[in-house]
Amino acid sequence: MSQTKTKNHNQSIPKKAVVIYSGGMDSFTVLHLALKQGYELYPLTFDYGQRHAKEVEYAQKVCASLQLPLKVLDIRVINQLMQSSSLTQDGLEIPEGHYKEESMKSTVVPNRNMILLSLAIGYAVDIGALDVFYGAHSGDHAIYPDCRPEFVNAMNDVAKIANYDPIEIHTPFLHSDKIEILKTGIEMGLDYGNTWTCYNGREKACGKCGSCNERLEAFRLNHQQDPLEYETA
Repeated sequence: MSQTKTKNHNQSIPKKAVVIYSGGMDSFTVLHLALKQGYELYPLTFDYGQRHAKEVEYAQKVCASLQLPLKVLDIRVINQLMQSSSLTQDGLEIPEGHYKEESMKSTVVPNRNMILLSLAIGYAVDIGALDVFYGAHSGDHAIYPDCRPEFVNAMNDVAKIANYDPIEIHTPFLHSDKIEILKTGIEMGLDYGNTWTCYNGREKACGKCGSCNERLEAFRLNHQQDPLEYETA
């Protein structure tokens, strides 16, 4: 009798998972999706010197409201090696327009997701979690090589053999675009006023960078009003 009770009790314990949580729309939706699936979450946010560090503030507020143990990891030291991205270098202008445009390649931070996933996997192993979530989606495929299915599948293979315990990488929106992600969040009743997307970390979103363009398009096509304030309004 006692053995049966113990087994049932163990089955009720939620699984731990690490969520790479930037504070943006995609990771915000992924965070709540993982919560809905019953995971015990350990969000991880990275300060890699991004000019839009305002998203970290949004991540902190959301995790505080949900009483989640957010860790903000300072990895700005990587910019001693990688100085080609307009997202991290003040001397480079943030391009305006859509992600499909050639100019948007300047927003690529070399090898970023491999670095972030490696750290998240290490964190998961350390706390006894077997799952890592991150918000790669199909809208990023055209410009960011480390958001493509080939990359995610390869990283998943490595994550299963890099440590004694295999880690599973979850990308629930890998084959969805921002429009579909927002639709999912709206159906979940999420408030996207708690997210920051703009690559310029000013008081209001610029409304012109690739990230703002994609966000505004998603709201427009979902027939919704974006709750954020924009400089272009």
